[in-house]
Amino acid sequence: MAAKLRKGDKVIVLAGKDKGKQGTIASVDPKAGKAVVDGINMAIRHTRQSAQSQGGRLPKAMPIDLSNLAIVDANGKPSRVGFRMDGDKKVRFAKTTGDVIDA
Repeated sequence: MAAKLRKGDKVIVLAGKDKGKQGTIASVDPKAGKAVVDGINMAIRHTRQSAQSQGGRLPKAMPIDLSNLAIVDANGKPSRVGFRMDGDKKVRFAKTTGDVIDA
């Protein structure tokens, strides 16, 4: 099945502690159905000091379920993603505005 949300998409959180916040997808795990969004679902991770890094309590973005994310359309509103044929190419489009997401 084609991916409705991909790396680099600007998304808004629909549910959870970060509801209403916006961010960009850093990575997607389609098998688990989760994505890591920059600045969203942050947790503190304790790391040991090494020669390369200082160590200490570092904030880290944790994965969030894809069902709790929606793509942001041209108007800045959350939108669902649909697929359609544009000539001989399959493209994603925002259901609210009908605009093509990826050119």
